[in-house]
Amino acid sequence: PAYLPITRYSIYQSSGVTAPSQYLKEATYEELHLSTSTPIEVIPNFVDVDLFRPAASAGSGNFAGEGRVCPRIAGERTITHVSNFRPVKRLEDVVRIFALVNEQVRSRLVLVGDGPERGRTQELVRELGLGERVCFLGKQDAFLHILQQSDLFLLPSATESFGLAALEAMSCGVPVIATDVGGIPEVVADGESGFLSPLGDVESMANNAIMLLRDEQLHAQFAKEARARAVSEFRLQDVVPQYVEYYYRLLG
Repeated sequence: PAYLPITRYSIYQSSGVTAPSQYLKEATYEELHLSTSTPIEVIPNFVDVDLFRPAASAGSGNFAGEGRVCPRIAGERTITHVSNFRPVKRLEDVVRIFALVNEQVRSRLVLVGDGPERGRTQELVRELGLGERVCFLGKQDAFLHILQQSDLFLLPSATESFGLAALEAMSCGVPVIATDVGGIPEVVADGESGFLSPLGDVESMANNAIMLLRDEQLHAQFAKEARARAVSEFRLQDVVPQYVEYYYRLLG
């Protein structure tokens, strides 16, 4: 709340304002009490689909971080979450979803990132007896290889202005299991490139994950659609020109 006055002032004094999702545009009007006469241009985030792409072949290397090696075992499925470990990311839901999935499909949870919720998350992992199945890799300068070797990406956030982490996963051909909140539905096509569930519905998200992991044909279909959506809707080469055109329009 302390930032509200300066944020509103900055927007009103700007020649142009952009938002990465329709959700954030509408939330900006509502939460900041802005007049809708102030135009906000929606231009989505983008991904380098030539960099974030499916692996050419199945990898066999282990994941590593913070001095720990996370072994990859044949026949085991890899579920990944990448975030800044803030409360809004709902790390507890990530772990509880994984716990239910692992009961049905032998899996490993790879957590990339760090933040205030890490300690509580590690404690929950110990309480559930999942210490050997969950890998905390900490902050990673590059985690492309982790996404490329993942089977599913979890994003059960309380809200997301867009969901860039989900888009990067999709671009690597990884289906997304996420909440139906914020800008996520504008990125993840429910029932096509992933599944969306109500906020906090751990059981629904776990069931969707199990369904995809058990059905190889369905998983392959979702993986293909995830990649296709990233390429057709969010390609860097297509989105950046939208910004350039917008800037030229502002400049007259």
